[in-house]
Amino acid sequence: MSLFLGIETSCDECSASVVCKTAHGAIEVLSVATFSQIHIHRPYGGVVPEIASRNHLESINPMIDQALQEARIQPSALEAIAVTNRPGLVGALLVGVSAAKAMAYALGKPLIPVHHLEGHAASVFLDQKHEIQLPLLLAIVSGGHTNLYVMRETPDHWPKDFLQRSLIGRSRDDAAGEAFDKTAKILGFPYPGGEWIDKKARGGDPSAIPLPRALPQKNTLDFSFSGLKTAVALQVEKLKKAGTLEQKISDLCASIQEAIVDALLTKIFLGARENGCKSVAIVGGVAANSRLRERLSLEHRAHGITQEPLFPKLAYCTDNAAMIAAAGAFRFSQGHWIRGTELLTLNAVANPNH
Repeated sequence: MSLFLGIETSCDECSASVVCKTAHGAIEVLSVATFSQIHIHRPYGGVVPEIASRNHLESINPMIDQALQEARIQPSALEAIAVTNRPGLVGALLVGVSAAKAMAYALGKPLIPVHHLEGHAASVFLDQKHEIQLPLLLAIVSGGHTNLYVMRETPDHWPKDFLQRSLIGRSRDDAAGEAFDKTAKILGFPYPGGEWIDKKARGGDPSAIPLPRALPQKNTLDFSFSGLKTAVALQVEKLKKAGTLEQKISDLCASIQEAIVDALLTKIFLGARENGCKSVAIVGGVAANSRLRERLSLEHRAHGITQEPLFPKLAYCTDNAAMIAAAGAFRFSQGHWIRGTELLTLNAVANPNH
C-alpha cells in the first residue's frame, strides 16, 4: 500500500488529494479538497488567467492541509507527490508546481510531473470496483478538449507517449465543452453554461429545432463544433423576431444538447467499432451531462460494446487532484519521477506538443 498526494492548479480549480494504491493496483481516494473559482470568474463570462493565478496562491496551502487532514496522514507517510505541470494556464500551473517542488524537496520525496489529460484518463480508475475490459475507447470531453484514445494497456503499462500514441480523433476547432458554453452565453445563461443547458433541456423536444452535425462522414474520427454556435445564434434571432424564444427555450436547449451528444456518440461508436473495443469510457467535465450518460447507457450494446459504459463519479469529472494523484501513482511504478536537485529543472508548460 502506497500513499500519493496530488496537486492540480491548471485552470480555475485549486485541488489537493491523497490516494492509496493498494497491493493489487487499485486506487482508493482517501481525500479530495477543492476550491472552485467558478463564482469568481462568472461575472467575466469565463476564466481570467491573472485572477485564477492569484486565487491559487491564496488557496493552495489550505487545500493541501485539508487533504492531509481528511486522509489522516502526516506528510512523511507519503510515497511521492504528483502535480499537474502541463498543459494549462501557465501562471496557474506555476503555483501548483512551485508548491509541489518545495514540499517534495523539504520532505525528500519523489515528485511526479503529470500531464493534465493523463489525469483525466486515470480518473476512470478512481475507486473502480470492476475489472475494465480492454481495449477501451476513452473519450476525454471537456471545455478545452474533445479527444478519442484507444487504451490497450492498463495505466501501469502506458508508454511514456501514451497520449500521442493512442490518439485516434480530436476536435478541429471548438471542444464540446466550449460548444455548450458558447451557445449558453448566446441564450444568456451564466458561466459555465453546460450545466444550465442540461437543466433547461429537461422536458424539451430534442428534435424540435434543426441544428447541424458537422463531419458526419465515416472516414474521420475528428469533431467540429464551431458551426453550432452560428446556427444557434441564427435560431435565437429567428425566435426573438417571432416572440417565441422564452416559450421555446427548453426545446432549443434540448436540440443543442442533442446535436452535441449526437456528434460525440457517432464518433465514439465508430472509433470503438474500428478498433475492436470492448468497453467505452467518457471522462472530463462533459461526462457529467445527463443526456450523454443516458444515451450511451441505452445504445452501447447495439454497437458491440459488451461492458457497461464507464464514467467517473461526478466529483471526478471536473478538474480535481485525485485523478492527478492516480496518474502519478501509475507513472511512479514505472520510475518516471524526479527528486533532489532535479526538482530545480521542472517547469510549467502551457502548451506541450502532445
